[in-house]
Amino acid sequence: MADTTDGAVAAGAGEKQPRSVRVVLLALMIAMMLAMLDNMIIGTAMPTIVGELGGLEHLSWVVTSYTLATAASTPLWGKLGDMYGRKGTFLWSIVIFLAGSALSGMAQDMGQLIGFRAIQGLGAGGLMVGVMAIIGDLIPPRERGKYQGMMAGVMALAMIGGPLVGGTITDNWGWRWAFYINLPLGVVALVAVSAVLHLPKKRAQARIDWLGAALLTVGITAIVLVTTWGGTEYAWTSARIMELIGIGVAALVGFLFWQTRAAEPVLPLHIFRSRNFTLMSVIGFITGFVMFGATLFLPFYQQAVQGASATNSGLLLLPMLGAMLVTSMVAGRVTTNTGRYKVFPVLGSALMIVGLYLLSTMDTGTSRFTSGVFMAVVGLGMGCLMQITMLVAQNSVEMKDMGVASSSTTLFRTLGSSFGVAIMGALFNHRVQDVMAERAGALGSRVTEQSAQLNQASLAKLPEAAREAYQHAVAAGTHSAFLLGAAVAVLALAAAVFVKEVPLKGAGPKAAEDGTAGGPASRTAVAEAV
Repeated sequence: MADTTDGAVAAGAGEKQPRSVRVVLLALMIAMMLAMLDNMIIGTAMPTIVGELGGLEHLSWVVTSYTLATAASTPLWGKLGDMYGRKGTFLWSIVIFLAGSALSGMAQDMGQLIGFRAIQGLGAGGLMVGVMAIIGDLIPPRERGKYQGMMAGVMALAMIGGPLVGGTITDNWGWRWAFYINLPLGVVALVAVSAVLHLPKKRAQARIDWLGAALLTVGITAIVLVTTWGGTEYAWTSARIMELIGIGVAALVGFLFWQTRAAEPVLPLHIFRSRNFTLMSVIGFITGFVMFGATLFLPFYQQAVQGASATNSGLLLLPMLGAMLVTSMVAGRVTTNTGRYKVFPVLGSALMIVGLYLLSTMDTGTSRFTSGVFMAVVGLGMGCLMQITMLVAQNSVEMKDMGVASSSTTLFRTLGSSFGVAIMGALFNHRVQDVMAERAGALGSRVTEQSAQLNQASLAKLPEAAREAYQHAVAAGTHSAFLLGAAVAVLALAAAVFVKEVPLKGAGPKAAEDGTAGGPASRTAVAEAV
């Protein structure tokens, strides 16, 4: 038995993984692609969906229901994996996601689609957490960087290819296939994981902390709704937004209080005693804040100011996403080879600050080449941060908390994206409306009273003076949004400076003897996966 385990560890730590482990990793990459690609595809298909199902007034809920369900379920999936075993919970998340996809494709009205999208989101929360936690089980931390770098690459590819795939599917097969396309890919992942992955089975004696899960779900839901509705559906000072803020704060305070008393807390607060884990949570939040803000507002600038089409504006993000893809894989490989990682959060935060500041200098005369260079700098920074945050967070906890560590890091990034889109969006819209009023007077105010973000068709119908004013307004809004992003990124750099470079577990003889991640538990996981 000792020989088998040692041989498995050698294979897991060597240059070439056993074939069965590589099959599992491929299945995990497919699952990650499903979770990331879905919203990107649906965004392109939404005009066609509304044209057939109607319900334009409920359009935003097609995305919001998915996001809410994903964010709210993420911590619970992580805890279930820790308590009852990673494989079973991951398989269930795939099944739920596929069921939601099939039902969404069969939806007959907008209400059904919103409900089925929520089911899809429940499964997606487990997909994201399950992928990272299973990698944490299978691969020692010293080797984990390169594989998590590959997962970051999958995320970048999903962002690049999603709109193109969505447009192609919708034009040729119909919008329902934007959901049905998940089924064959999901079945492949389901079969591969079922047949090849063999992790140690668990059965916790304690019951699930349903009260903690409920309080956290209410708190997260309130936060996401505030950031989604604030400044759009309702004014920031409206009674509805104030009520949601009050409910969210009360639920989260109650959650924190209960977690100190629950027998098996959903989010064990002791993991935040690790300085590195807490710092990675902060950096992950800010990375989500910046990344989703950038991918949202850059296309507006490219379409309104640089004259790009909707499809081309997606392709013009390639410098940022390509740089993120390459850097994340290089960072993972360097971490694997050297065991050192602190340089990446520091360098990544610094590059992100510089890149966002450069983006804030863009105006109506900035060329596509220049903006592409600026985007590449941001991409280099995000690539240094994307998966290193997950790696360090997992390295900061014991194996028994691997699931909650993965889910917490994913949750903070998700919440960061919600805040980033809301706050940067509010600043962008406010600035666009002010500049339009200054440059085009009453006409400018009428143009933007419904929305500060015009599409190409409506922009072409504007008088020349109003169109020029709008281009200057979008450039000014972009300046304000990215300047805010640069200021927020300074907090990530401050957090990165205080990261303590703890040796990655499983990186040497001493780690192989202890009982933490990368020690016996990790060796057993690799052995049984073979």
